[in-house]
Amino acid sequence: MPNNELLRKLNILGAAAKYDASCASSGVDRRGSSKQGALGNSVACGICHSFTPDGRCVSLLKVLQSNDCVYDCKYCVNRRTNDVERATFTPREIATLTYEFYRRNYIEGLFLSSAVIMSPDNTMEIMCETLRLLRQEFSFYGYIHVKAIPGADPLLIEKAGRLADRMSVNIELPSEASLTRLAPQKKKNSIFNSMRYISGRIEEDKSGKLLLRDNLPAPLGETMPKSYGTGSSFSRTFVPGGQSTQLIVGATDDTDHDILTLTENLYNKMQLKRVYYSAYVPAGKDPRLPTLAEPPLLKENRLYHAAWLLRLYGFQSSELFDKNSPNLNLRYDPKCDWAVRNLDLFPVEVNKADYDTLLRIPGIGTISARKIVSARKVGSLGFEELKEMGVVLKRAQYFITCRGKMMPHIKFDTKFIDANLSLDKRAKPIFSNCEKLSLLDYINGGDY
Repeated sequence: MPNNELLRKLNILGAAAKYDASCASSGVDRRGSSKQGALGNSVACGICHSFTPDGRCVSLLKVLQSNDCVYDCKYCVNRRTNDVERATFTPREIATLTYEFYRRNYIEGLFLSSAVIMSPDNTMEIMCETLRLLRQEFSFYGYIHVKAIPGADPLLIEKAGRLADRMSVNIELPSEASLTRLAPQKKKNSIFNSMRYISGRIEEDKSGKLLLRDNLPAPLGETMPKSYGTGSSFSRTFVPGGQSTQLIVGATDDTDHDILTLTENLYNKMQLKRVYYSAYVPAGKDPRLPTLAEPPLLKENRLYHAAWLLRLYGFQSSELFDKNSPNLNLRYDPKCDWAVRNLDLFPVEVNKADYDTLLRIPGIGTISARKIVSARKVGSLGFEELKEMGVVLKRAQYFITCRGKMMPHIKFDTKFIDANLSLDKRAKPIFSNCEKLSLLDYINGGDY
């Protein structure tokens, strides 16, 4: 069991890691259960930060390697000039904690991030050693998500990428002007160069052009270079779970349009798995920071809704904004807002509309749209059938007809629709910063 010093570090660095939201389902098939002496796999439990699609809560050891940062980002609680207790894990300490917590079923994987210790290269070297110990010495095949430090040598990022399931490079602030004002030691080019490198290496791997380079883990069945240790049996696959990033929302005056345009480019040009948004939590009294009574969780929520429309529903970021406003409507979700502003495209007859048109109707998602297309081959659909298929009629009723008729009480009028949609209670954030179960409470016998 951890000694008092390890518990102190875990308490500090576990709490400091809660501000990083960029971890989720891996989609990785790294199995070790069939290998003698190996521990864990990254496929059976669908590792994620909070909940799996079937509702199970899944836990990661989410921790920083260190919070002793040389940077002075004004929005960050771990900034150099902030008076907080500092701690740094050695690579063996994190490897041992991960191994022991997994054996006791406290966790199902590791999310490892870090403040910048001395320099990006120094930080990545320490984190690479942590991953090496887990994979080679402890034979840990469980899920690992590691945050790459922008500006680190590409060879170090590559080493980490051969040992991790997913990587993230956090952009944090969406514009170069914001970085210059609040995080002068971070450079936009440095961040995007690291992201492009990871994206390019993933694509090389998929195309079969991945080449071994000096001092890197070898492919399955080959011997590791002496400079990196011997006896590895891990696949050469580079970051099989892809990469993600995080943007802080509300710390700057960047508009929702700026944020979503950046998001769209990241999905289209760098093939990111996810872009995460984190509502700014006031962490200082610098005059360059906004004065907020509470984190802007509703704004975060609306951005997540909008990002889903970009990823799965065929929308473009420019469609989601009124020409007079660069920010999302907070009164109701972006899909409803788009529909109200484009009433000339509605009502839609669900028994005739194609799949792409159905996806644009508020209250109809990808699953229910597929069900509608399949079911109407047998017979025409009414409102009751739509409800049974999972269509959210509370929103869809304003924009559809069934067999040529709308719901009896509905007026197809902008003011009527706007007034009734805005009466809906504010939705809870779909990816807010969930409270994390404390490993210290587990150790001390907490009842969960």
